[in-house]
Order: sequence, then C-alpha cells, then structure tokens
Amino acid sequence: MRNYNYLIMLSLLVYVLLAAGIGLVNQNVTGKNEQYYKVEINRIMAKIKSLEDIDKIDLAEYHEIQTVSYLSSSETDQDKIMDFYAGENGTFSTVVPLLSPHGAKDRIQGYLRFDYQRRGSNTQCLFWTEGALFLMEVFLVFVLIYLKRHLIQPFQRMEDMTYELSKGNLQGEVKADRNQYFGRFLWGLNGLKDALRVSHKRELELQKEKKLLLLSLSHDIKTPLNMIKLYTKALMDGIYSMEEERQKAYCQIEEKAMQIENFVGEIIKASKEDIIHIEIQKGEFYLKELVQWIGTFYGEKCALRQCSLTIGNYQNRILQGDLNRLVEVFENLFANAFKYGDGRRIALTFYEEDYCQLIKVFNTGEVVSGKDFVHLFDSFFRGENIRGQQGNGLGLYICREIMQKMGGDIFAECEENGMAFTIVLPL
Repeated sequence: MRNYNYLIMLSLLVYVLLAAGIGLVNQNVTGKNEQYYKVEINRIMAKIKSLEDIDKIDLAEYHEIQTVSYLSSSETDQDKIMDFYAGENGTFSTVVPLLSPHGAKDRIQGYLRFDYQRRGSNTQCLFWTEGALFLMEVFLVFVLIYLKRHLIQPFQRMEDMTYELSKGNLQGEVKADRNQYFGRFLWGLNGLKDALRVSHKRELELQKEKKLLLLSLSHDIKTPLNMIKLYTKALMDGIYSMEEERQKAYCQIEEKAMQIENFVGEIIKASKEDIIHIEIQKGEFYLKELVQWIGTFYGEKCALRQCSLTIGNYQNRILQGDLNRLVEVFENLFANAFKYGDGRRIALTFYEEDYCQLIKVFNTGEVVSGKDFVHLFDSFFRGENIRGQQGNGLGLYICREIMQKMGGDIFAECEENGMAFTIVLPL
C-alpha cells in the first residue's frame, strides 16, 4: 500500500512540474512577443529624418505597427493633445519624441504615436491549458483513490486467504463484501472452501473405511491361512495314512486358498475404488463445438511445436454427454501425443458406427509393446516408452472412467506409424 501511496504522490509531483513548466514557457513566449512592436518602432524611427518622411512610411511592411500619428511640440489645443495621447480604441500605443535633425541640439520637434495591436495574449491560452491539466490531475487522483479503495485495499484484506488455503486451513468463512469487483470472487472462494472441506472430509471417511476394511480382511485371511498351515503340517508329518484322508486334506487346502484369493481380490478392489471422483453432467452439445475448441486451443500449440494437426471432415451432430469432461479426455490424449509421440503429426478422423459417433485421435511415433498394451487403461500404469517423462499413470484411466460414465467408451489401436485412440460417443 505504501508504494501505491507513492504513486499518487508521484502523479501530484508530475502535475506540479508540468504546470510550472508550461507557465515558464508561456512567460518566455509572451516576453518575446512584447518585444516585437519595439523592434518595429526602432526600424521606423531610423527611417524618419524629417516630417516628410512620416508620410512615406509604408506600414504594410510591418506586422505590429498599424498607424503612426504626429503631434507638434508647439501644439496648444488641449483637446488635440488629449486625443493624441488617448490613442485609438482597441489598440495599444507608444509615444516617442521626434528630435530636430538640424539646429538646436536635442530640440524636440514633436511627438510620434505608434499604434499597434499586440499579438494574441498567451494568458487565456495558459489559463485553459492549466485548467485542463488541473482537471486531468484531479480525475487521475480520483481514479487512483477509487482503485485504492475498491481494488487494492479489498485485495489486501484477502492476502491471507490463499495462504491459509495452501496450508489446508479450511475452517471459517470468508466475509462477504459488497464490492462489485470482488463480490462474486469471494462467493466463489467460499464455494471453493466448502468444496475442499467436503472433499477432505469425504477423503478422511474413505480412508477410515478402507483401513477398517483392510483390517477386517486381514483378520479374515488369518483363519483360512492357519487351516492351510495345519493341513500342510499334517500331510508333511504323515498323519493321514489313508489316501481318502489325504485327498480330503488337499481339497480343504484348495478351498482355503480360494478364500484367501477372494479376500485379496477384495483388498485390490478396495484399493482401486475412488482413486479419483468423477462427476458427469449429462447434457447435449454439437460436435462442431468440440471440434472448434480443439482447432483453436491445440492448433496454436501444434504450430509452436511444428507438429502437423489435421482435422478430418465431419457431420455436425448433437451428441449426448458432458462437453467439459469430453474436453478433459482430449486434453489427456493430446498430452500423451506430445509426450510419447514423435511430434510429426496428429490427425483426427470422424465416422459413425452402430448409432455412435467415433472420433479417432492418431499420433505418429513409437507404438507400445504387446505386454504394455493390455494395461494401457489401468490406473497408475506407465509403459516402457515413458523416456523419463513425468506422469502418474492416471491419464488414460481417467479417460476410460469419463467415457464409461457418459455411456460411451474409448479403446486403443497400434497402427503402423503410431498409436490411435478411438472415442465412442452415443448419438
């Protein structure tokens, strides 16, 4: 806030300096203008040697002097004298004595009155300039103060909010503000805190349930495991002498092993459930909306990477599903294409099959191996072709979950020059 106050003071200082500078410049120009008529008077006086020379003066040669009038020094008529010194209305005048060219030294022969029209005064221009500058400064200070009260200060009051959120402090409420700029932001921040709080609570409950489930299953595994150990020891010690008894023991061991296998399957299932919570807002959208987004968003990215992006012909249809989630699917597919492809070409093709819209995303590059291909859509799986690329192995898993929740599907194909992923959308 201190720096912002310095900004306001700086604007005032700049205004004062500009106003003073304009005043000095105007004073200098005005001073120069005031000297023009004196220069012309001196030029005229240099040409006048006698009274006859007065009538020979061509005033058209001069810009300031308009008329030259003469008054004899011997004139006694007071009215004429008063009229002479009064000058003409609307003009300025200067009276200069005319000395005799011959005879008595310094004898005044008469007086010359030079009438001139001063150039337009800069005072009025200065007034309007300084006034406009003052109004601009007042407006600027008003805007800066308005921004300070309605943007800077409210934003400073929210300084600690994001810091508290980053530390995981989700308690308390964000005070509502009637500020028209931050009202919706604060409302959204409150919604974010509520959503994070609910998500955190749900995560804790889920972890607690999983922990209890794992403890319960671990305890349940002990019973068949102990039975297997018991039957195995009995067989090893030769307790069962008859073949029928040994077969019965073998059957019990197999049965208990199957129970353990079932328990392990439940543990694996529990560990995979709710890896990520995905909600789908079912609706309708045009295929053209999706294609335009891909062309706009990824056209520039591909151009920067010098990767050719081709979008095939398609028929604009109404599709069923969640457009925002479908965008997320394409983001994952393009991210994989940039990471694991060779960066030469990405192509989208469209076709229909069994009342479904199919969209194939193909990228050139190395194909995955056969043993990796069957696990492409498994959670946390990363193939051998990662080449040090960062990731968590959830991208394609999320794609499949989204598509299945929208009533569609996604599958992969290894082609001659690269990988292809086909998205199936219901019409």
